[in-house]
Amino acid sequence: MLKALIFDVDGTLADTERDGHRVAFNRAFAAEGLPVVWDEALYGRLLGITGGKERLLHFFTRVRPDLRPAGDLDVLIRHLHARKTDIYSDLLNTEGVPLRPGIRRLLTEARDRGLKLAIATTTTEKNLEPIWAALGPQARGWFHTVGAGDCVAAKKPAPDVYEYVLAGLGLPAGDCLAFEDSENGLRAATGAGLDTIVTVTDYTRAQDFSAALLVVDHLGEPDRPMVRLSGTAFAGRMLDVDALMALKIARA
Repeated sequence: MLKALIFDVDGTLADTERDGHRVAFNRAFAAEGLPVVWDEALYGRLLGITGGKERLLHFFTRVRPDLRPAGDLDVLIRHLHARKTDIYSDLLNTEGVPLRPGIRRLLTEARDRGLKLAIATTTTEKNLEPIWAALGPQARGWFHTVGAGDCVAAKKPAPDVYEYVLAGLGLPAGDCLAFEDSENGLRAATGAGLDTIVTVTDYTRAQDFSAALLVVDHLGEPDRPMVRLSGTAFAGRMLDVDALMALKIARA
């Protein structure tokens, strides 16, 4: 029985990495007078580290230690990340959030069919505000459980955030489906026992998704059919609730 859908955010609900988070990081560096620019290629590599603060620490200690600023690095990272979060929020509130194809359609249908919705992300809860705004004024209330930011100590690929969300939903993993866009996210979801559908992005397309239930380019719309890339055989043009239930049965 399918009772709940659990969504990652960045790259899954919305395509926010390249022109959202990356831009906000760069503006935060500039505002602090740091000679750091994360271009698209570098940012793609840094996405292998989940969590913004963790990504900053990795960059300044492993990638470019020569650019490490003087002083307490932990304090600087907390400050940089807070500033980046404010910039990111302002950026998306001004320019809007590009929801991925099929997201609004599937969320609406799932609610109408009585399925619970949940969020499992490493992004901070403040960064969800533009997502709620893009979906509509009542969107926060659509989600039964939200696991975000530092609600758990271990970030993806650890399964902790999914285990947190499953506990909040009060459901076993077998009654749920997860939606992710990255290998780290897939590892986190499957580590919690969840069947997972992956919607790839330009940053993640070449990653290992062999453990996914299904891998597609997006969820599909009536006028914009999805493309199955790998996983369970599926010939439909888009993923709706009936299709998700059929995929669960096929997996069983």
